[in-house]
Amino acid sequence: MEIKARAPGKIILAGEHAVVHGSTAVAASFDLFTLCSLRFHSDSENDDTLNLSLKSVGLEFSWSVGRIREALSHLGGPFLSTPTSCSTEAVRCIAALVEEQNFPEAKIGLATGVSAFLWLYTSIQGFKPATVVVTSDLPVGAGLGSSAAFCVSLTATLLAYSDSVSLDKNQQGWLAYGDSDLDLLNKWAFEGEKIIHGKPSGLDNTVSTYGNIIKFRSGNLTHIKSNMPLKMLVTNTNVGRNTKAFVASVSERTLRHPDAMSSVFTAVDSISKELSSLIESPTPDDLSMTEKEERLQELMEMNQGLLQCMGVSHASIETVLHTTLKYKLPSKLTGAGGGGCVLTLLPALLSGTIVDKVTTELESCGFQCLVAGIGGKGVEICFGESS
Repeated sequence: MEIKARAPGKIILAGEHAVVHGSTAVAASFDLFTLCSLRFHSDSENDDTLNLSLKSVGLEFSWSVGRIREALSHLGGPFLSTPTSCSTEAVRCIAALVEEQNFPEAKIGLATGVSAFLWLYTSIQGFKPATVVVTSDLPVGAGLGSSAAFCVSLTATLLAYSDSVSLDKNQQGWLAYGDSDLDLLNKWAFEGEKIIHGKPSGLDNTVSTYGNIIKFRSGNLTHIKSNMPLKMLVTNTNVGRNTKAFVASVSERTLRHPDAMSSVFTAVDSISKELSSLIESPTPDDLSMTEKEERLQELMEMNQGLLQCMGVSHASIETVLHTTLKYKLPSKLTGAGGGGCVLTLLPALLSGTIVDKVTTELESCGFQCLVAGIGGKGVEICFGESS
């Protein structure tokens, strides 16, 4: 039987960078997904390999199960119901397995993702021959949570083949995990994220696991119940950026201007709190919806101004801002800045003609545009065929 899982990406609606300095941030899932399928090899196939196909980036890997067992069996496992961090020794052993694959130099940045795959697979399922295929709508390295969606979707398929979760394998279509199972899944996905990023906040994998909208401050996560449908235009500038460098530059600016930057962070905190309250408040009619959308646009615009004060904007981001403002659509960067992606709220009553015009103009600048719903479902699982 083939098992499939899909996990959404994430965007930050408000609070990036400031969250590092104690402010509130608000993040949401959005309707672009990473899809992972898993099929164990039967005895009749006489195939004793573990295969990983990363379709979206054109990479294929294959290891003999005997070689993996030789390299990793002394580390213990599988651990299943006890999410376990990858030790220094395990990192070294897994890195050797990855290096044996002659990783393309141009894509060496994805090697940590393959290491996360090997750790999660062997920790949860042990040393079984199988084929794993991963495809994704999410661009890599654009700040949209692609690595978290990878870890979450992979973990979902691995746990579905275990006795650690409760799922009805006879049910058709996409299924949701129960809350306790989601907690286990999220913890395992976080272990994969740690291999990829070192010291992640846990926000990305949590949003991808549970979906919806999450308020985050000083390590504390609060799930927000949205009472208004949100749709965003997500513009990828295709400009790469170094997240750690931008986080460091904001910290350095804070050291140079402590009072001014403290005021900036306080303002961002207020914006995030007002934004989350606005999303949670009831929306009885179209007029109320329009008023709420206008307030959300103002909050996003103010947040962008404060991000510019932090020094994390970029010429490509400013081009997107100026373009969308021609159509009275304020925007803000999402994530680290310095390139990456920009969010534009699309009001419910906005005509498709205007959306097409904005998209065409942005794409003429060399940007990629995606329209997606915000705050939808988290990870889901499917047994057998699905649409």
